[in-house]
Amino acid sequence: MGKASRKKKPSRPDATQPHVETHRDVRAAGSAPGTVRAAAHAPTPTSIFSGRALWVSLALIAANLVIYAPVRRFPFVNTDDGVYVTGNSHVLQGLSWANVEWALTEARVPYWHPLTFLSHMLDVQLYGTSAGGHHITNVILHIASTLLLFGLLVEMTGGLWRSAVAAALFGLHPLRVESVAWIAERKDVLSTLLWIATTWAYVRYVRRPESKQYATVIVLFALGLMAKPMIVTLPFALLLLDYWPLERTGFYSSSQRQAVPVRALIKEKIPLFALALLASLGTFSAQRQVGAVESLEAIPLSLRAAGGLVSYVAYIGDLFWPARLAALYPYPRSVAPTALISAAVILAAVTALVVLARRRRPYLLVGWLWYLGTLVPVIGLIKVGPVARADRFTYVPHIGLLLMLVWGVADLLSRLPRRRLVLAPLAAAALTACTVAARRQVGYWKTSSALWEHTLAITRDNGVAHFNYGLVLATEGRTDEGIRHLREAVRLEPDFAMAHNRLALALDGRGDHAGATVELAEVVRLMPESAEAHSNLGASLAKEGKIAEAIAEFSQAVLLDPKDAKSRARLAYLKGGGRPK
Repeated sequence: MGKASRKKKPSRPDATQPHVETHRDVRAAGSAPGTVRAAAHAPTPTSIFSGRALWVSLALIAANLVIYAPVRRFPFVNTDDGVYVTGNSHVLQGLSWANVEWALTEARVPYWHPLTFLSHMLDVQLYGTSAGGHHITNVILHIASTLLLFGLLVEMTGGLWRSAVAAALFGLHPLRVESVAWIAERKDVLSTLLWIATTWAYVRYVRRPESKQYATVIVLFALGLMAKPMIVTLPFALLLLDYWPLERTGFYSSSQRQAVPVRALIKEKIPLFALALLASLGTFSAQRQVGAVESLEAIPLSLRAAGGLVSYVAYIGDLFWPARLAALYPYPRSVAPTALISAAVILAAVTALVVLARRRRPYLLVGWLWYLGTLVPVIGLIKVGPVARADRFTYVPHIGLLLMLVWGVADLLSRLPRRRLVLAPLAAAALTACTVAARRQVGYWKTSSALWEHTLAITRDNGVAHFNYGLVLATEGRTDEGIRHLREAVRLEPDFAMAHNRLALALDGRGDHAGATVELAEVVRLMPESAEAHSNLGASLAKEGKIAEAIAEFSQAVLLDPKDAKSRARLAYLKGGGRPK
């Protein structure tokens, strides 16, 4: 008698595999063009507010509060907070139809981000001009992003603990501090929340490809672009998720799911790519109008590309060893050949390895391309502002590296007999280190003085940091120290018109009118079409008794701006024989 036949037990689902249903190559009724109908057996989404996931969510909230609790007592800082709140008359008036219209049409800022301005107006409506309330909103948005990322990863991959560790590293890492503790970076925390929400809506759409689901994706993405246009790379990231963990492409076989043609996946996202293109063109145009885009003559493309490669590697280093984080990293005047070659070799080697491992470990390729791709808008090829890199730029890109790290380590140790005895302490140690380092980093944002003092302590040749610190010192009545830092700023950045202007004001306040005139002459040289610059120089020349030269400057100011009543009055006074007191 033969062996009794046994029913083969179903294999236990791999926790790393995504909970995504099989797709059939059938056009979905009422769905967006280019999509396919999902199978009816889609799993029930996991809630982050039930079971073990609830405890993870509560732990994430608690850990973030431990890190960011001090910010409720922090004031505004003297860099960009004035643009967005303290010096913005529209924002300070709170929400009104007139201010909503202003937010939607304002074109004198480098970005079109009306949703960000509206959120600041809402804060003024709720908290007034108290900085603490504005800080609290940033913290709430960041915690919401952390929780949404946790839920999104669980829903896509089914791995509760891997998702928990990845979300915790995202939320607690010291690199997040700049985005959260700096009120002006509301655009960062708000747009990232909308990025993750858009991605979650996309996952729901993949499971049920209906027009209303797709419309939700489009609306959330549009709102994200209205918060910060850096998220233009989101459609590209969604294509990566189609590869893994959504497994829609069929490029690797870990299941019996039928593939969706890549052409169909791209066609499906055409409306998103169109929105991204419009946002990119609008942002570039706005930045050029306000003079925020550096010309290729000022910074050659070769230097930009070299700096970008080095920054890619630097951001990876900061993920693993966030020891010297600054509010501003000055743009390098050159890149050492050894640094450039090392960066190129590292990036090429990692790229080759993840491509080779793409079938067995597809998350490595997805995470790496996510990191490389989402950094493109801020890697420096289009140079905007004086920074080489910034901690805030890693907010979304580092999600890709965290996927590589967490899933990679878990797979690497998967064959250990008691791997939980290794993985749990390893994760606990990493998260504890992040929490301690982030709490310390938060402390540097307690005042403008502390922020720029720390920045100058860990960076070199940082003209903008000297400028900002000089302003703080001058405001605090430490005029001589302030002048010293402002002089250093113009030495390091001789074409920094605002630094020359502020140094002139400080010198004038100390009675050094001749010194002020020299600096204001530099401002006129750098900004010859500025009526205000000519008027200020005329006032300084008049104080020195150089009346003829002062009259010439006031005349030029009136010529450039016929509505400049102050310059007209000064000009008439001097021409009438009046003398400065």
